[in-house]
Amino acid sequence: MRGSSRKKTPVDHGSKRQHIVKVLLEQIVQGKIPAATRLVTQNLEKQFKISATPIREALAELAGMGVVELLPNRGATVREFTRREIREILQVRKALECEAIRLAVGRIDRVALEQLHQNLKKFVAKAKPGKRFTKHASQLDSRLHDLIARSCGNRFLFRELERFSLLFRSFRDAAWASVSKAIEESRLLEEAEEHDQIIQALLQGNRARAVKAMRQHIQSTARYWSNVRTVAEMSTSPDITP
Repeated sequence: MRGSSRKKTPVDHGSKRQHIVKVLLEQIVQGKIPAATRLVTQNLEKQFKISATPIREALAELAGMGVVELLPNRGATVREFTRREIREILQVRKALECEAIRLAVGRIDRVALEQLHQNLKKFVAKAKPGKRFTKHASQLDSRLHDLIARSCGNRFLFRELERFSLLFRSFRDAAWASVSKAIEESRLLEEAEEHDQIIQALLQGNRARAVKAMRQHIQSTARYWSNVRTVAEMSTSPDITP
């Protein structure tokens, strides 16, 4: 019994840290926690009803993403996302995702890919505006990008994509939530078509087409990230090439 209790502790600890990271990241990206706000460990302990250790680790993880700044003896301060920084985040995402898909061609699980393709077709055929529609779209988006990341064959690249995935998805969800339902529905169907192009290129084993489809998908995504309140100054141009 003692041995089993020791094994559960790291898992629970890690889950708590990830939950804190996710919640704080969403609130920061959506503007609920404004730039320059100090994140005091003691206050966060009360908010999450948790000890200081996972709080500190979560803040360190957010600092690694560039979301907060850790200052000696002053805790963490929320950083402002400038137009330039958002463009740089998009550039990093493009570089990571395009390299991941380039390496994943010929490695990716074809059965998993075909299953995802069928799910995508059903999603488009039964598209109905609403929260469930948006949630389903985000799940398909995450599944595809995660499958590509896991299939790239480069553990360092996979870790970087995993580290930034929460940041990327927080911007995605905040952007979708901030536009009108008509624009949201239009974008989700447009994104489904982009995903279809990516999947077809992977099924064909066409590396050049796969990389091109991924690049176009991320550039198109940039237009919608511009709707997030905290990054309203970001250019609406889909071109994120340096």
